[in-house]
Amino acid sequence: MLIVHNAGQILTLAGGSQRGHSLGNLGIVENGAVVIQSGQVLAVGKSDSLLAAYPAAERYDAGGRVVMPGFVDPHTHLVWAGDRADEFSLRQQGKPYMEILAMGGGILSTVRATRAASVAQLVTETRPRALAAFNHGTTTMEVKTGYGLTLESEINQLRAIVALDQEGPLELIPTFMGAHAVPPEYQDQPDEYVDLLCQEMLPGIYAWWQSEAPHLPLPFVDVFCERGAFDLAQSRRILEAARDLGFPLKIHADEFENLGGAALAAALGAVSADHLVKTSPKDIKALANSETVAVSLPGTPFGLNEAEFTPAKALIEADALLALATDINPGTSWCESMQFILALACRKMGLSPQQAIAAATINAAAALKLQNRVGSIEPGKQADLLILNVNDFRHLGYRFGTNLVSHVIKRGKLFPVG
Repeated sequence: MLIVHNAGQILTLAGGSQRGHSLGNLGIVENGAVVIQSGQVLAVGKSDSLLAAYPAAERYDAGGRVVMPGFVDPHTHLVWAGDRADEFSLRQQGKPYMEILAMGGGILSTVRATRAASVAQLVTETRPRALAAFNHGTTTMEVKTGYGLTLESEINQLRAIVALDQEGPLELIPTFMGAHAVPPEYQDQPDEYVDLLCQEMLPGIYAWWQSEAPHLPLPFVDVFCERGAFDLAQSRRILEAARDLGFPLKIHADEFENLGGAALAAALGAVSADHLVKTSPKDIKALANSETVAVSLPGTPFGLNEAEFTPAKALIEADALLALATDINPGTSWCESMQFILALACRKMGLSPQQAIAAATINAAAALKLQNRVGSIEPGKQADLLILNVNDFRHLGYRFGTNLVSHVIKRGKLFPVG
């Protein structure tokens, strides 16, 4: 048993996911303590009373600093091979991302490198990124495939995700995203690739998962609904085929154009709709009338040097569920730090630090259907905590470009940072 005590502020985020104007309820306990046993939170309260109640427990003095839930990053492409530094130079010369993709760059450049990589190489290249994210306070992270676009290569990415999750300490939640792009060999026959996805790849992933990882929940299935990737009808077909097999759903929508992907996600009961830069008022209303979480990825327009970001205030006004994620990927947002994402969300989307913290913890957990296990500090939940090196939570969002995490606690185990 461990008691983390003498916390100036414990941000409990208790009470479940936060919709609309309820976003930002941190549930602060001052001069607080957290009792941890067997990897779970046993109790939360004032330091004096909990120290008296558990006199034999091991103690960690938080020194008046902030204690909060670990960040949950619900949208990443963490596993890939190679890099795309050359494309950054092209974008700086004025070439838009979709033009680079049409030239065979973008996602397709990483597809070539990832297809050529072994599982061992993927694990080796990904491990430092996972560790960097963990050291910056991310304790649970979703990870997509989508840089293989063949059944064999996609399964290799899943193997790498499962291996890194087992290795820890960062907990990884897998997503199959064979519908990330139309591969080069199907560039002129996108509907044939959709046929392949629905008739062979999705059933193949399902069979592999049941054989190799039956102890784990089925991965999510995601699709990039965007001009130049998959249109609305193709996206619906892929997602419905995935749903029929029992996969939970996600969607990339409205990053560059509003095709109706967010409303489709709401209609199909998808767990989240992500990006949402060009989302229309009609689609915002559809999200608000659903349990689908709107996941904003402010690192991506920042990485692309674009002016528009997710209309967070409109989503909040509509009473939607809003979450934040890094979208870490080699082309547009190589960023392992959820702290920097909070800083962007405050500046570019108008969120308060309180709102950004809630969007990166309890609501981000809801974007993975994990809000009953992680994302807050409550009895019975997994003991995934951060001890910051500041005594006021508002430093998150206020500061950027530095790491404010002193210690990470994952499943009750204490990890010093640095």
